[in-house]
Amino acid sequence: MAVTAVLFDVGETLVDEQRYWSELARTLGVGAHVLWGALGVTIERGEEHTELWGHVGIDRPETEPLTYERRDLYPDALPCLEELKELGYFLGIAGNQTVTLERWARDAGLPVDLVSSSASLGVRKPDPRFFEQLIEACERPAEEIAYVGDRVDNDVIPAAAAGLVAVHIRRGPWGYLQDPGDRAHLRLDSLAELPQALAGV
Repeated sequence: MAVTAVLFDVGETLVDEQRYWSELARTLGVGAHVLWGALGVTIERGEEHTELWGHVGIDRPETEPLTYERRDLYPDALPCLEELKELGYFLGIAGNQTVTLERWARDAGLPVDLVSSSASLGVRKPDPRFFEQLIEACERPAEEIAYVGDRVDNDVIPAAAAGLVAVHIRRGPWGYLQDPGDRAHLRLDSLAELPQALAGV
C-alpha cells in the first residue's frame, strides 16, 4: 500500500536547534557547550533530553523563554514540504514539543495539514498512544503514513511498532549517535531525498 501521508518530527528533523539551545544557554547563564555536553550524557544513558537539567544542576525552566524562528528551518525542510504537498501528500508536524513550540509551528505558515505535539496530545514519544492519536488524526491506515525523525528511540522504533513507515534522517546529535540498523524502512541524509524515497516504498 502506497504512502499517502507524511508526518515530521520537529527538532533536528525540520528545525536546526543549534541557535535555540545556544540562546537558551545564554538566557540561563551557562555556556552552550555545557548544555551540549549534558545532551551527550543523556544520549549515552538513553535518557530523555529533559534529564540534562539535572546533569548540570539547573532547575528545568517551567516556560522556556525562547521559541524557534523560521530561519532555524534546515535549508531542505521547506522545499521538501512544498514538493510533497505538490505531489498530493497529507502532511503533518508532531513532536515532543511544548505549547509554545507547537504554536510556533502553527504560526510559521508551513504547507502542512496537521500540527500537533505531545503538549496537545497529552502523551510523549515513544509512548504508543502518541502514534495512535496521530494515525486517528490522519484518517487513514497506519501503513499509508510515514513518520520522519532523527531519533531511533523516540521516532524510528515506536513509529515502526505502530505500523507506520519509519524514516530516519541522519542529522543532529541523536541522528548521528543512534544507528537505526534495519529498524528504519528508509534512511536519509537529507530531506531532499525524501520524495523520491517515498515513491519507491
